Formats: sequence, structure tokens, C-alpha cells
Amino acid sequence: MRTEIANTVKALRKQYGLTQEEAARKAGVSLAFLRELEQGKTTARMDTVNQLLNLFNYCLTAQPKDHAQS
Repeated sequence: MRTEIANTVKALRKQYGLTQEEAARKAGVSLAFLRELEQGKTTARMDTVNQLLNLFNYCLTAQPKDHAQS
């Protein structure tokens, strides 16, 4: 099951016209990490996710949960 972060990363990578290999290299993360993240891996280090997102001028942030989803 793909996660919101997986969908966002994949969409941003495609929007920037980058292959997985190019994005991983430019962000300084492994190709395996990027592939797993885009496939919905749920156990990823936040610092490594932020390292990748930084390539697209994004970052992970905390936000309140929507009470309707609880």
C-alpha cells in the first residue's frame, strides 16, 4: 500500500523530470531507499526522507490530526 509520502515523492520526482536514479544521486540517498519509499515502505528514517524531500524544497512537518479521522 502506497502512502501519502510515497505518492508525493513520486509526483515531485516526475514533475522535476527526474528518474529514480537521478533523484537519488542528486539528493544523496541510495537508489534502494528511493525505490522502497516510492513503493510505500513505512519504516523510513525521517532524516533520510527529509534529505530526499530537500531536493524538491519540501520537508516533513508535524500537523494536528483531523479529529474526524480518529
